[in-house]
Amino acid sequence: MYEDKYVLPNCQASVLCEDIRREITGMQTLVGVINGVRTPQLPVGFMKLCMWTRWCNGIGRFKQTAKLLDPAEKVLGEASLEFELKEMDVMATNVNLFGGVQFAQYGNYHVEILLDDQLIIRFPLPVVRAQLPGQPAPQAAVPQ
Repeated sequence: MYEDKYVLPNCQASVLCEDIRREITGMQTLVGVINGVRTPQLPVGFMKLCMWTRWCNGIGRFKQTAKLLDPAEKVLGEASLEFELKEMDVMATNVNLFGGVQFAQYGNYHVEILLDDQLIIRFPLPVVRAQLPGQPAPQAAVPQ
């Protein structure tokens, strides 16, 4: 019925986390959802980061690419995979892995999800200085 059709799918969700576990029921559990990285010192590293992305309402074969960019827009990590949606009512859940990611400076990093080399979603991943208990707050720079 849809063999000759191509419909660009919708990105239902994209979440960066520390791990993804498949339960005995087949359900997935996202562990350590990351909204940002707070650290008292740099560099700080992660042995593994996972990008969980869900696609729906599409038909065809697609290539998903996930990228992690530093504040200067240099690619820190990139992972791709291909998937297929055969019917409009089918969903695809993809997991991209980034190994050995190291954040070397404070600032806004970015995560990008591309579909067939077209940017679909981009969101910030702030890496900020955390204050340790008992430590004085960092002094703000005074404009000259």
